[in-house]
Amino acid sequence: MTRQELIELCLTFPDAYEDYPYDKITASNPVTVMRHRGNKKIFVSIYMRQGRLCTFMKCDPMEVDFLSGMYQDAEPGHKHWIYVYPGGDVPDSHISDVPAEELRRMIGNSYDLTKPKADRKR
Repeated sequence: MTRQELIELCLTFPDAYEDYPYDKITASNPVTVMRHRGNKKIFVSIYMRQGRLCTFMKCDPMEVDFLSGMYQDAEPGHKHWIYVYPGGDVPDSHISDVPAEELRRMIGNSYDLTKPKADRKR
């Protein structure tokens, strides 16, 4: 999955928009952040990490442990966040890369965890 495909996937969520708040700092490695229009909270960051395209998103703490144990291309991040490398490159491994449908579910979960509080009650 490419950066643009990830951005387009994130834009399918209601009131999501892309932003580049770190342009001056990260000119050589742009960071795309996907935000909620209502509260401007980031639900996904997309950038190059360790030479690979990476998504960084919010995740339930127990799920971080589960997913990082299940997928080679998922690593625990700070607190309740997880790094996911789309399109894994670990062949013949019992720990597979993250499938596209699982990545979409994870992005949706991050979206829900960060959306405005008034919208969470619906």
